[in-house]
Amino acid sequence: MDSRTNTWAMILHLSLLAGYAIPLAGLLAPILIWQLKKEEMPELDAHGKMAANFIITMIVYSLIAGVLVFLVIGIFLLLALAAVGVIFPIIAAIKANDGVLWKYPLVVQWLK
Repeated sequence: MDSRTNTWAMILHLSLLAGYAIPLAGLLAPILIWQLKKEEMPELDAHGKMAANFIITMIVYSLIAGVLVFLVIGIFLLLALAAVGVIFPIIAAIKANDGVLWKYPLVVQWLK
C-alpha cells in the first residue's frame, strides 16, 4: 500500500473513536470512509470490512453484557468492552499506518 492509502486506513480505524465525541459517529464514520474510498483504494476494502466487523461484534457483545448486568458480571464485561473499544482501534490505526492489516482479536468475521 502507498502512504496515502495507509493514511486513509489509519483514519478509518481512528474514526471508530468519533462516537465518544459525537453520538453514532463511531458507527457511521468508518463505514462512510470505507464506502467512499474503497473503489479509489482497493486495499482499503479489507480495512473497512475489519472495522465494520468490529462495530457489529461490539454491538453484539454489548447487548450480551447489558443482559448480564443483572448478574453483576455484565458490569465488568461492559468496562472491558469500553477499554477494548478505545485500545483496539488505536492499535489497528498504528498498524494500518505501517501498511499492515491488523485483525481485531475476538471479532467475528461477519463480512468477508
